[in-house]
Amino acid sequence: MDGSDLLDLLQWPAMAVTLGAAWLVASRSERHRKWGFWVYMLSNVLWVAWGWSTQAWALIALQAGLAAMNIRGASKNKA
Repeated sequence: MDGSDLLDLLQWPAMAVTLGAAWLVASRSERHRKWGFWVYMLSNVLWVAWGWSTQAWALIALQAGLAAMNIRGASKNKA
C-alpha cells in the first residue's frame, strides 16, 4: 500500500470524526459542545487533506467555509 492509498482511506476517519463532532455539538453539556468545536476543526483538516490528495477543490472550499462558520459561532457563543 502506497501513500496515495493511505490518503484515499483518510475519507473514512474524516467521516467518522465529522459524525462524532456532530454528536458532541448537539449535546446539552457545554463541555461536550466545546469539544465538538475542536473535533469539527479536526474533521475540517482531515477532509482538506483528503480533498487535496484527490483534487476535490469544492470540498476544500466547503471545509474552509464550514470552519469559518464554526469559528464565528464559537465567538458569538462566548459573548
